[in-house]
Amino acid sequence: MMAPSDLWIKEYNEASKLGDDINGMISERSSFPATGPESQRHASAIRRKITILGTKVDGLQSLLLKLPVKQPLSEKEINRRKDMLVQMRSKVKQMASTLNMSNFANRDSLLGPEMKSADVMSKTAELDNQGLVGFQRKIMKEQDEGLEKLEETITSTKHIALAVNEELSLHTRLIDDLDQHVDVTDSQLAKRLGIMNKRAKGSCSCFGMLLSVVGIVVLITVIWLLVQYL
Repeated sequence: MMAPSDLWIKEYNEASKLGDDINGMISERSSFPATGPESQRHASAIRRKITILGTKVDGLQSLLLKLPVKQPLSEKEINRRKDMLVQMRSKVKQMASTLNMSNFANRDSLLGPEMKSADVMSKTAELDNQGLVGFQRKIMKEQDEGLEKLEETITSTKHIALAVNEELSLHTRLIDDLDQHVDVTDSQLAKRLGIMNKRAKGSCSCFGMLLSVVGIVVLITVIWLLVQYL
């Protein structure tokens, strides 16, 4: 049977490897589109692993508290392992900050109510290695359910956005058609006004000629009357 101190080292190495995997996934984020379902799934997978890593760190801390009882360690070794946990917990918080997991403190659950480090420690204090694995699987199951709900919400939001986009496209086409009709009407109105203006100018010319003829006739009549009476 593996000694508790050896089990602690084994669990720590597994947690450290998980941290390296998470750092690799975070580095891969640049290869994904800024938005979209694929990018969201990748980010959700990273958040899940960060949550699992946080649980592992809490389990290591709980296991470390039990080590002096089951297998006494030197104070120097205990302090060294505590420092190792502090550094790993700091990395977990830094990873969470990279993904904007602002509510991640010590050990927060993903897509659900917060679970503080003290709560996790109380739940994992009496668990062995197999129990810790079962506890982690339970958390993963809850996270999967939360991700499914989130995916449903995203899908519904996407459908609403598509419907709004279609409505906006329809309004844009209607406005374009209205602009086209206004341009046609404006062109026809300008042509009609031009025709009316020409007709008005023609009417004025005819009226002027008529007045000139009447004036000449009146003038001739006056001259003839003067001649007759003189």
